[in-house]
Amino acid sequence: MNVNDASVLKLRVFLGDLDFYPELNNGRHLTLMDLGRLDLAMRTGLMRTVRKQKWGLVVAGASVRYRHRLKAFKRFQLHTRIVAIDARWFYFHQSTIRKGNIHSSALVRAGITSKQGLVPVKKVLDALGVSDWNPGMPEWVKAWSEAEELRPWESEKQD
Repeated sequence: MNVNDASVLKLRVFLGDLDFYPELNNGRHLTLMDLGRLDLAMRTGLMRTVRKQKWGLVVAGASVRYRHRLKAFKRFQLHTRIVAIDARWFYFHQSTIRKGNIHSSALVRAGITSKQGLVPVKKVLDALGVSDWNPGMPEWVKAWSEAEELRPWESEKQD
């Protein structure tokens, strides 16, 4: 599998995934999306490279939209793809899909860390042997990333 390919996991909503309604709860959406990124990392060789270099994986931000409920015991697919990179981050687009309908969709910013801090994306791609790959930066990803930089942390003075 190449870094520009999509991971597709076939999943089912189980009792431990449910909220009060009973549907896949919002926290479980994110937990399952962790599995999608892990699957992609394993299939592309990224995980092997991370372990070899003694690096780690980190999520630095996410934005999730929910459209349709995923009810108990329903089957669905989780699609995961890297849609953009910049100097520091990999941007993953992930969607839960059932019968052609997108139930939730997330944009996740993630990086690779070492004891020295964040590993530049170019160094990670070089280690993977795919230094010539760049999916570009879609305008919607760029706008989200720029908006995230404007949001203050709790400890910062707010206007």
